[in-house]
Amino acid sequence: MKVTGEDEKLQDKVNDEDKQKILDKCNEIINWFDKNQTAEKEGFDSQQKELEKICNPINTKLYQSAGGMPGGMPGGFPSGGTPLSDGVSSEHTIEDID
Repeated sequence: MKVTGEDEKLQDKVNDEDKQKILDKCNEIINWFDKNQTAEKEGFDSQQKELEKICNPINTKLYQSAGGMPGGMPGGFPSGGTPLSDGVSSEHTIEDID
């Protein structure tokens, strides 16, 4: 997430306030990790959830403004909801997959 916040390709897609939120939270959690390397798994999970609370809404806005997930299908998947669904038929033959 920190790399995403600093990525120059995304500079015009993420507003400064959101970018700063990401970087501040990442730095806070990195500092926590440095001080708590012997923490229990639950402590690390808690830190991950805190980061996700900040970053997930920003990622959602970013993906929506880009027309879909990077590297994925613009606008998301068809109505079938899965990458292999064509929205018309749920059966694929080996020739379809090849």
